[in-house]
Amino acid sequence: MKPLVVLFSVFIISMILLKIFRGSYEFAQSARIALSAMLLFTALGHFVFTKGMTLMLPDFIPYKTAVVYATGVIEIAAAIGLFVPSMRLLVGWLLIIFFVLILPANIYAAIHKVDIQNATFGGNGVAYLWFRIPMQILLIFWVYYSAVKFH
Repeated sequence: MKPLVVLFSVFIISMILLKIFRGSYEFAQSARIALSAMLLFTALGHFVFTKGMTLMLPDFIPYKTAVVYATGVIEIAAAIGLFVPSMRLLVGWLLIIFFVLILPANIYAAIHKVDIQNATFGGNGVAYLWFRIPMQILLIFWVYYSAVKFH
């Protein structure tokens, strides 16, 4: 839920500021700014809640801590890459792939009731998927609109 609050809040603020300072609503640019802010916010979680995030990964995944750190770095790189015009299209497609690939980890975490912040198995469970899966679809469309279609 927190990532969506960041995404929508920054989007609205960006729309207003771009209208004030540039004279027009720049939907794709505002969407990229918001997406970048959300990615930086979620990347922070990889470094603050590392132990809890390792619980999201199935036992067969080796080097869980390294995977969590690497995905955090990927999110930071993507947040920056969204603002490099020559890289934006590639970053957009890679983010779409990334969001598809991390969905199984979110499903695994929900099934096992992972509480990322407390690094326990006392989370919301599969009911969380009713929120997470639509959110993941929204993020994929958001990336497509802001970084692929209007790159």
